[in-house]
Amino acid sequence: MTIFKETLDEEYLTLAETKEILADIEADRADDEEREMRYELARAIEHVNRFALLDPDEAQEFVDELQELEKVDEPTAYKIANLRPLDRDELRAIYAQERYTLDGDELDAILDVVKQYA
Repeated sequence: MTIFKETLDEEYLTLAETKEILADIEADRADDEEREMRYELARAIEHVNRFALLDPDEAQEFVDELQELEKVDEPTAYKIANLRPLDRDELRAIYAQERYTLDGDELDAILDVVKQYA
């Protein structure tokens, strides 16, 4: 017998927003001594604490600014905001699965936005 899980809702988040949500969950778990924190949750909290450098408002501004560019859709904007690529090669890796490639000017425009928030 197979149990299928259904996706009820999906939403893109930046690491900063995720950090805020996980901090609330961690605080709830700390209040209840009987409730143990699962390994996956502890690793997720450790990850966002290490890599979330912006506050949630700044991170959302970053995503909004990326989405204003022509070749950056919503999922890609969140991916760029979370990974913060430093050069063209790292940015090309993000676009590797797309059906199109970006020219140098488009890559540089995206990297200029990233540099503002790095």
